[in-house]
Amino acid sequence: MNKNSQQIHFIAIGGSVMHHLAIALKKAGHQVTGSDDAFFDPSRSNLEKHGLLPSSDGWDASKIHSDLDAVILGMHARADNPELQKAQELGLKIYSFPEYIYQHSRDKQRVVIAGSHGKTTITSIILHVLRHNKREFDYLVGAELEGFDGMVKLSNAPLIIIEGDEYTTSPLDKTPKFLHYHHHIGLISGIAWDHMNVFPTEEAYVKQFELFADATPKGGSLVICSEDNIATIIANKQREDVNTLMYGIHPTVKKGEQLYLKTPVGDLPIEVFGSHNMQNISGAYQVCKRIGITDKQFYEAVGSFKGAAKRMQLLKKNEQTAIYRDFAHAPSKLEASVKALKEQFPNRHLLACLELHTFSSLNKDFLPQYNHSFAAADTPVVYYNPHVVEQKRMAPISEEDIKKAFGHEKLQVFSDVRKLEDFIRTQPLANTNLLMMSSAQFGGIDLQKLADKLI
Repeated sequence: MNKNSQQIHFIAIGGSVMHHLAIALKKAGHQVTGSDDAFFDPSRSNLEKHGLLPSSDGWDASKIHSDLDAVILGMHARADNPELQKAQELGLKIYSFPEYIYQHSRDKQRVVIAGSHGKTTITSIILHVLRHNKREFDYLVGAELEGFDGMVKLSNAPLIIIEGDEYTTSPLDKTPKFLHYHHHIGLISGIAWDHMNVFPTEEAYVKQFELFADATPKGGSLVICSEDNIATIIANKQREDVNTLMYGIHPTVKKGEQLYLKTPVGDLPIEVFGSHNMQNISGAYQVCKRIGITDKQFYEAVGSFKGAAKRMQLLKKNEQTAIYRDFAHAPSKLEASVKALKEQFPNRHLLACLELHTFSSLNKDFLPQYNHSFAAADTPVVYYNPHVVEQKRMAPISEEDIKKAFGHEKLQVFSDVRKLEDFIRTQPLANTNLLMMSSAQFGGIDLQKLADKLI
């Protein structure tokens, strides 16, 4: 990283990765400013803690001046943003955050974890194993991790681990973020159509992962989940001098409610569960082998991995009930999370609640992708906010549209968050698990407080 202090301005500094990158650059000695049209926690609190929260919301072209060394443009800023337009007029260097990460990682070994699901957890496992073994590394990950200071680290380390997102890069660049990192080792965990607002067909979506695989350089490695049919097709394409490695579900044995990995050195108790997480562990294992971690080092570390924030995160439990929150929102993620919890506690009733919030999940044409994804839930619940649909300028959807799409006769649908919370509070929780799944905030429900009141 350049040791000379630079003046860097962030357009849309409130983004989940953007604000962590801003904090990392300030810690590195750079002068950082930023703007955004709205701020929400945790970015608001994090920025305020580090003296980076703007005095007011909104865009201000006066913040853009010729002394800036760089402008970093966030994904949700629009092309007509006044700060962006002024930066273009002044001829300033404008980066998207993936481009900026790459510029600071050109001389590093770059590992990029991609996929429609599991990429945050796989990245997190790798980071956990590297830290346990006292390796020097940088990282970019899409969730906060216990023991890590932020979601972004940039230093002089020789290695960087990056969670690679397939979503478009910025209003100036419609290519997927993960193509900007130019990986040496790339992993694809699985492919299930998402982001319909950007990739209107499944073919267009899958094509991005094929481009990612094709970008693997000669002498590089491509790690792909053998359990995923589409990813396997991509793996079967001949790529000159690329080492293709396949992985599946890591062997396990269950003793009571405790799950163990079957390893060369014996059964290892672990703190995560579900077949999707056993795939994630296998994927992380294959990557770690490629970057010099031995079997002994990997298994000594992975047993203490507790998961990434909001990924099957235990909020509270007693002898009869456990309450979890999860980031699941896409059909494949929903199905995997519900199935995992039911498999772990097969004799408990499963009350599972999903918030529809993304562009795809609120799209009437995409909703049928959720058919049977709630199959493992005993009481499935969907919440959506019609006001969010309006804000996203999308066609209205009805409760009947949702019930028809999900295809579960017991599905409960709520569009009023107070009625949803009342429903949850009145459910008997004896011998029951509650799973709350969302990429948003469930209309402002404090899930930890809710769990504390229920148990």
